[in-house]
Amino acid sequence: MRHARRRVVRRVTRLAAVGGLLLGGGMVAQAAMASETPAAPATTFSAAGTAGTKGAALADRLGAARSAGNWVDAQGRPVVAVTDERAAAEVRAAGAQAKVVGHSMNELKSATGALRSAPRVPGTAWAVDYRTNRIVVSGDRTVSSGDWTKMTQVASRIGDFVTMQRTGGRFTTRLNGAQPILSTGGRCSAGFNVTNGQRDFILTAGHCGPTGSIWFADGQGTRQLGATVNSSFPGGDFSLVQYDTDKAGPGADVVAVGGGKGVRITGAGDAAVGQRVFRSGSTSGLHDGQVTALNATVNYPEGTVTGLIETNVCAEPGDSGGPMFSEGVALGVTSGGNGDCTTGGTTFFQPVTKALTALNVKLITATPPPGAQSAAPTPATEAGQSGMTPSAARPGSSAPVTGVDGQTLLARLTDTRNVGPGLLVIAGSVIALVATRYIRAEQDRKAYQRYYSATWG
Repeated sequence: MRHARRRVVRRVTRLAAVGGLLLGGGMVAQAAMASETPAAPATTFSAAGTAGTKGAALADRLGAARSAGNWVDAQGRPVVAVTDERAAAEVRAAGAQAKVVGHSMNELKSATGALRSAPRVPGTAWAVDYRTNRIVVSGDRTVSSGDWTKMTQVASRIGDFVTMQRTGGRFTTRLNGAQPILSTGGRCSAGFNVTNGQRDFILTAGHCGPTGSIWFADGQGTRQLGATVNSSFPGGDFSLVQYDTDKAGPGADVVAVGGGKGVRITGAGDAAVGQRVFRSGSTSGLHDGQVTALNATVNYPEGTVTGLIETNVCAEPGDSGGPMFSEGVALGVTSGGNGDCTTGGTTFFQPVTKALTALNVKLITATPPPGAQSAAPTPATEAGQSGMTPSAARPGSSAPVTGVDGQTLLARLTDTRNVGPGLLVIAGSVIALVATRYIRAEQDRKAYQRYYSATWG
């Protein structure tokens, strides 16, 4: 039995050593190839030809009395809602689609103002649906029948273009890049790294914590990230967390999407209705969906937030503050919503461009290749898709995420940059093979001596 056990141990050791040689060789080969092949440059964007930007520019030119919003259709073409045929002709002449509607942007804004002036009812939200030329008022399951009746009466006085609908779940903030940041108030997700030119910050949701909140990178509170130095909630939903070191460090232009992977951020822009977008959060990871409305108002239990982006992307508690983006362009940070990533739901986002302007900071973005156009368009001009159908949109160019906790041993060992560890693994495996060979030879020699000693005796 003892000899059988020894044989098993030797075989296992030899197999492990051979596996180590293969792993080490792969690590060195990958690292060598990675050092010779430059990483793919981050995608850059031009405001010219962007469907969302073109539609917004046409709507602005017509004015709020003759237009009623814009969106991107299923083919990626800009569509502008207009109030008369003359305006429609101007839009078509500019190369966009036109849809004649019955209510102008002035009427829609007046209607949302009337809703905002009514007594506040937590659990309700409303947004302008440009595509149907309606205002949709939603009420979650916490809204009583009495409050819903009062809201319905307010809506009926405004006009029949205000639609009432009940929705499942509750409209809540998602407190619990999407990497987790933790404080005594709960867990949120980092949004985007930003800078004022002297110090670096994390842009995240305002409801995550008031000014003075201390944030950590781990649940034990041993790795302090920084503190909230500016916060807006309710009203808006954004805040700045200043790094303790004043610097975001390597990979500051990347947002995490799970599995040690990330997406390079190349600029900030305004979302367009109909645009396909992606959201990442520390609870549910990466999910995608579509922008369904802009300038949404949500009456959370904690207060009312206005000017939000409405989407059908799912989110869950802990995803608050996480980044929303498309084609590498930062669009928003997660505010709240209803539902989850099993049943789906509605999620609202604080527009990034408004937060950057209010906080007087800029995104930390990827550096474009030499000779390429600037990757950081001005907030007011970059929007929507880059000349493609919404369904063809991508998160952006991929990039590794640095400083990720919880990385598996295999992932660390197979990191393409680990030439040194790869050589160490190879050396250890060779030593193991030599040792097992030596032990086998020594055991054979002793067995030979015992056999012939017995024969001579």
